[in-house]
Order: sequence, then C-alpha cells, then structure tokens
Amino acid sequence: MYKAKIWITLRTGILDPAGQAVQKGLHSQGFVGVRDVRMGKAIELLLDAENEHEAGNLVRETCERLLVNPVMEDYTFTLEAGA
Repeated sequence: MYKAKIWITLRTGILDPAGQAVQKGLHSQGFVGVRDVRMGKAIELLLDAENEHEAGNLVRETCERLLVNPVMEDYTFTLEAGA
C-alpha cells in the first residue's frame, strides 16, 4: 500500500483571484512582507499497488484523467510506502 500526496497548482501566468484575495487580506493584517500568494489543492490517496512504479503510474493516470485540468494546472506528488 502507498500513500500519495498530490499538489495541484495553477500554471505560471494563469491569474489566481483567490491567491490575490488572500494576499490583500494578509497585507491588510500587516503581513506586508508577503510578496505573492498562489492557491492550490492538496489531495491524499491511499493506493493498492505492487510497487512504487505502479503506484506512480496510478497517480499520474488519476491526475491526467480526472484531478487536474492540464490547460490551467500543474501537479507534483510524493509517494510513501507502507501507509
């Protein structure tokens, strides 16, 4: 069994209204050192897979077929064995 941790973020150059709103809120609270905020999604999956290679392929397939909009988003992930 493997645990996959997936981070999905907007691609560089895509406007991030939620990130801009958070940044304005932080600035209004005195956190003026915050230069930029980009929002994203974090997803954890528990996978039944024989090995790390198979688990990685399963994560990539779920991201590319369902979880990620490839026009606007990028993703990265990590795998943890024995979860």
